[in-house]
Amino acid sequence: MLPIAAYADRLSVRPGETIRFQVANATGRAVSGRLARVICADPNPEGPGLQVEPVDSAVRQVAEPGPQTVPHGSYVAVDGVEPWFSGGSFTVLCRVFPTLITERNQALLTRLDGEGRGFGLMLGANGRLRGVMGGGASLEGPRRESRLRVRHWYLVWLSFDAVRRRLEVGEVRLHPALGLDRELAVNTHELGPDASPQAAGALLMGAANSVAPTAHFNGKLEAPLLYDRVLTVDEVETLANGGEVPGAVAAWDFARGVASSRVEDTGPNGLHGRTVNMPARAMTGSRWDGTEMCFRHAPGHYGAIHFHEDDVDDCRWPTCFEWTVPDGTRSGIYALVLSAGEDEENVPFHVVPPKGTRTADIAVLASTFTYAIYANHARPEWDRDDEWREAWVRQSGEWGGYPHNPGAHREYGLSTYNVHPDLSGISIASWHRPMLNVRIGYLTYPYPKLRGSGLRHFPADSHLVAWLEAKGLAYDVITDQELHDEGFDLVKDYRVVTTGTHPEYHTRETLDALTEYRDHGGRLCYLGGNGFYWKVALSPEKPGVIEIRRGEGGIRAWAAEPGEYYNQFDGEYGGMWRRNGRPPQALAGVGFTAQGNFHGSHYRKRDAAADPRAAWIFDGVRGDTFGNHGLSAHGAAGFELDRMDVRLGSPEHALVVASSENHPPDAPWVLVPEEQLTHIQTWAGDPAKALIRADMTFFETPAGGAVFSTGSITYCGSLLTNGGDNDVSRLTENVFRRFIDPAPFTMPDV
Repeated sequence: MLPIAAYADRLSVRPGETIRFQVANATGRAVSGRLARVICADPNPEGPGLQVEPVDSAVRQVAEPGPQTVPHGSYVAVDGVEPWFSGGSFTVLCRVFPTLITERNQALLTRLDGEGRGFGLMLGANGRLRGVMGGGASLEGPRRESRLRVRHWYLVWLSFDAVRRRLEVGEVRLHPALGLDRELAVNTHELGPDASPQAAGALLMGAANSVAPTAHFNGKLEAPLLYDRVLTVDEVETLANGGEVPGAVAAWDFARGVASSRVEDTGPNGLHGRTVNMPARAMTGSRWDGTEMCFRHAPGHYGAIHFHEDDVDDCRWPTCFEWTVPDGTRSGIYALVLSAGEDEENVPFHVVPPKGTRTADIAVLASTFTYAIYANHARPEWDRDDEWREAWVRQSGEWGGYPHNPGAHREYGLSTYNVHPDLSGISIASWHRPMLNVRIGYLTYPYPKLRGSGLRHFPADSHLVAWLEAKGLAYDVITDQELHDEGFDLVKDYRVVTTGTHPEYHTRETLDALTEYRDHGGRLCYLGGNGFYWKVALSPEKPGVIEIRRGEGGIRAWAAEPGEYYNQFDGEYGGMWRRNGRPPQALAGVGFTAQGNFHGSHYRKRDAAADPRAAWIFDGVRGDTFGNHGLSAHGAAGFELDRMDVRLGSPEHALVVASSENHPPDAPWVLVPEEQLTHIQTWAGDPAKALIRADMTFFETPAGGAVFSTGSITYCGSLLTNGGDNDVSRLTENVFRRFIDPAPFTMPDV
């Protein structure tokens, strides 16, 4: 755990609203907090350095922060079950699909209180099923000798015969078509006099100990059942074959209400439960046979929930500081800076203008969905490359950067670019936890000599903000949360809406809003790369919880399982926007084409740079090449590149005014998978090398608006070279000055 760690209940706030900060303090010293306005979050001494201004407004401390833990692990909790576990006979059953076998116990269905009281159906060490029951002294019960295999479906059960004082545990492996793969296997145990199913608290599925849940399960559970009697072997076999056995006290259907935390009981007693820590729902179950890929069309095929020991959707720490934003507070990037002796923490957030107003012509769209999706990305180099890890620690220290790396602090939960212990992808992100890479001064890459600052996401976007400040271009900051919630109304009055470096993750609502803005005469600047790429869904219950299903196609850290491409939160097909019929080219004129290492190059003007429609972009930019410099990768065109393609939606009248070239051979540049049909053929039909480029693109829209796109993730890093006196800066200022001008653009005849 960090000495001080914190997070906010939101990433953006308006004047008159209150933002609250949850803090953990392990230093033993008092914590103080102060507010700051963030101009530049890059500690690189070759640039402007960290620029953080004090704010003349006090943050209110409402509690003294103390030590906290992180409640890892997802499960289901069902209250109100006391009448059926008070000493009478019962049987609990469920279908189980283990995805990780460990040396420890993993709980399937339990009611244990942590003091040795209650019962549990567990997956024991090495995958052996076991049943336990105790009365406070110790737990006892039967254990199966055979092992459950990973990624196979089983029906498992635990029964308690109150008359015979007998506990029985059993299993049977299910054939994919629901038939039995082998005979039912049962073990029994004669219980001692003190053993009893009575315990305090909820019935848990996927965890044990309702007071402080532990023994978390890694795998899928489906169709739990509760009977108030001991089932016969024939009845269990009927259930295993997909039949029904009357008289269930409770029958939980995980296929219902998958967008919510509600777990519905279809039985007569309404013993509804709730999920904790957002396990993955809309998961294929034992009945899935591949005939339907959407859970909405065949709910019976999607009756499973996938639990993980490291799921976390909220640290649930107490609020220790809060700030009610005073009226008249300038829109921008802010942070709460916490101090306890020499230890510090900072929590960035955004102040957006009051609803329905704007205070500038330019709106900077902060990509908070992307920040959350990448939050706590533990890069593979941290574990695999000692030299890389040591360089990161050394460079952060020498530059005065943020000193903590997610790779060393996995206790706060990892990103959707990482995987769970069972190697399934992390599909749920949340900002209700410390996000170590969303910090002032955080470095992603330790490449000072060759590749500049090594920033991505929040710190990299501050290059644009610092440049706007230096040029005296007034701006508001808005975030994709407001854009999702308010749509076109949020941006309709701005002359210019500009993205930062990497607006990768979007909802249908944010894309609709930007498209409507563009088509109603707005001027859209896309100053990044790999934008508008993945489709995400937001939890309808909990703001700040975001889902990504990495379906077919795309550069992916993991792949969603077959049949699990549809989002649980909105029921829509997930994955790439291109696979959803909305390629980035259809909005911004360019879309993701290639990726390399964090190394940049320059652009070369193309013939269209002399076209009168666009020649003004290059006023004062001498020579045919530009951008061979920068704080990010030492080049304006680098890391992830976007190109124009009319077949993917780029307007036919769009002008490619410049394209990048000479990408360094030490960066292993590759096309994105969706472009590569075979090892010798690309989707576009062009040689692969020809598609490795960033296209700087300009086009007008029918309502007098226009779009300018740079197609490179490192572009904004070149704005501040030489104090902002450089070709990329001049070019970009030309665009902003003209886009602010209310004079309409004219569409060419096409």
